[in-house]
Amino acid sequence: MLGKIFGILCLVALVFGGICGNMTDVANAIPDGAARAVEVTISLCGMMCLWCGLMEVLADAGVIRRLSRLLSPFLRRFFPNAYRTGEGAEEISAAISANLLGIGNAATPLALRAMEQMQKHNPDPTRADGEQITLAVLNTASVTLIPANLLALRRAAGSSDPFAIMIPVWLTSCLCAAMALLLTSIPRFFSKKGRRTQKRK
Repeated sequence: MLGKIFGILCLVALVFGGICGNMTDVANAIPDGAARAVEVTISLCGMMCLWCGLMEVLADAGVIRRLSRLLSPFLRRFFPNAYRTGEGAEEISAAISANLLGIGNAATPLALRAMEQMQKHNPDPTRADGEQITLAVLNTASVTLIPANLLALRRAAGSSDPFAIMIPVWLTSCLCAAMALLLTSIPRFFSKKGRRTQKRK
């Protein structure tokens, strides 16, 4: 899909460049854009290596474990089965902790591991249960304290103050996480309520 969109954009640029008589500018933009893409990619790779290395140091120092313990009372409310069975609870806490530190690349494999553990207690293996859906959404719309990739992109783009976005990032990520938890909790609440009503009948 992304390849098709990119191809359409290139075609539109060529058509309008020819119509407006700016084919020279379009032709010059192709190598300039390719060179810029390589520079940004290298900058992002450097930032990812830095934060992944820092993540390993924090993990070895026990910081991630402590942060996971701090988050456990809060996460237990949204993942009661995982914490009751002990399957995936540690991975869920570690994934959320990694997202807090802005290391989404490290959070994804942890979340996938948690999904595998939670699947063992899924009553319907053909579909994701409520807690798995909550984890998937929360892993995508998580609270971020240090948006490492975004900071790297702003720096690569020549921003003089890449950290100027910190407060808006904190606000939007908190709102997104809260909305994600709310939207995934409402169906689970009504589902439990419906099951209780059926049992009474």
